[in-house]
Amino acid sequence: MNEVLCLENVIKTFKQKPAVKDVSFSIHKGEVTAILGPNGAGKTTTISMILGLLKPTAGKIKLFNNEPGTLQARQRTGVMLQEVSIMPGLTINELLMLVRSYYPSPLPLKDLVRLTGLTEKDLKTRTEKLSGGQKRRLNFALALAGNPDFLIFDEPTVGMDITARQHFWETINLMANQGKTIVFSTHYLQEADDNARRILLFKDGGIIAGGTPEQIKTNISKKTVSFCTNSEQSLKLLDHHPEVGQIFRKNNRVYICSDNTDSVLELLFREKIGAYNIQIDNGNLEDAFSRITKENQEAD
Repeated sequence: MNEVLCLENVIKTFKQKPAVKDVSFSIHKGEVTAILGPNGAGKTTTISMILGLLKPTAGKIKLFNNEPGTLQARQRTGVMLQEVSIMPGLTINELLMLVRSYYPSPLPLKDLVRLTGLTEKDLKTRTEKLSGGQKRRLNFALALAGNPDFLIFDEPTVGMDITARQHFWETINLMANQGKTIVFSTHYLQEADDNARRILLFKDGGIIAGGTPEQIKTNISKKTVSFCTNSEQSLKLLDHHPEVGQIFRKNNRVYICSDNTDSVLELLFREKIGAYNIQIDNGNLEDAFSRITKENQEAD
């Protein structure tokens, strides 16, 4: 069975106020999926329902073809939430050994240390004395302890420094290449662009866009051709061509917005306006995110 997770027409309300509205999607083995959206979009509520921490008001959720929260689903799931209470009075080593004992085929301790960046000093430190960075590494290790097939992370890199963040994503990509299925939410859009193979964009409790990062950027982002030129007069010639959308100057460069950057390049050389230092920007995920959320606000 390749389908790991399936949501069908899922709704969640709190005191008659909808938090998640008719959400449906499925995720297959080996996919790395980012759930993006502004605060209050329904991301964390959806993740909580996937984990069985909340029950849907309506609709169905299946994880490994089982109800979320069942032993069959939990034994194959690892999770790292934003806020986690850590059992005091134990060293990291003791806590990891305890949690590993709950699973039928746990990850070896040496692999946990290697994959999460824990040190020998960390392992001997009692949990109540951990720094913020040590807590994040421990939470990551706890998520991996059971050698899960499905991993879900809610804002996993908040509070991590650059080195720890880089190590985290290297591990995630390694696990994805091993066939693990991974879902994560993040406010760092570049992380989603660099690491997700699929993006689900949430707003106001529903999914308003989905696809690969490239598909979302290609379909939604502004594409621009920018260049330098010493000719002011000849720029007026460009306004009359259908390939040219918005045209403006910024920081001594000319920017042309267009859905067809190849046609704009051909136009520049045909009109001989003396363009040089030409650059093409096919857009970025932040631009796509801003545009699609703005368009939905205007539609509302």
